[in-house]
Amino acid sequence: MIAIQEIIWEVKPDMIIETGIAHGGSLILSASMLTLLEACGEIENGKVLGIDIDIREHNKNAIESHPMSKKISMYQGSSIDKDMIEKVYEFAKEGKKIMIFLDSMHSHDHVLEELRAYASLTSIGSYCVVFDTVIEDVSSESFPDRPWGQGDNPKTAVYEYLEANSNFVIDKSIHEKLLISAAPDGYLKRIS
Repeated sequence: MIAIQEIIWEVKPDMIIETGIAHGGSLILSASMLTLLEACGEIENGKVLGIDIDIREHNKNAIESHPMSKKISMYQGSSIDKDMIEKVYEFAKEGKKIMIFLDSMHSHDHVLEELRAYASLTSIGSYCVVFDTVIEDVSSESFPDRPWGQGDNPKTAVYEYLEANSNFVIDKSIHEKLLISAAPDGYLKRIS
């Protein structure tokens, strides 16, 4: 959370697109940061979009009843479905400076498809943050009954994506500053 708020404050995006909603805490944090940027005169009309294959009713109700809800839109469906990607791109047309957070299904193939679908929406100088890359660095026994583990996770997807895309670099300074992170090598800064 500390790294994310620092990145948002540094970049000053007016739009954050997140895959994976769960309970909605990240959406609320993003909306709160955009509200602070607005209050300081750094941006206008900040927006957050969350995408999830299953937005549970109680989570949706909690998000919609939060004071930050006016900044948040939610789409239910697979983040890698062609129609969803088109819908997200249509939403993104309103953004001047966009930041992307990928935090849904953590398998290599899924994250790679999300990177291919959404990383290009990231504005130059902004970030596409791929969460839970730490899965590669811990024992697969830590994730029983999950379709991901060592060798099949967000970090392996990041490495494959970067082999074919020179528009991003891993910003290692963030992880080095934090020492402990759920996203080592997952802070991808767009450079071109």
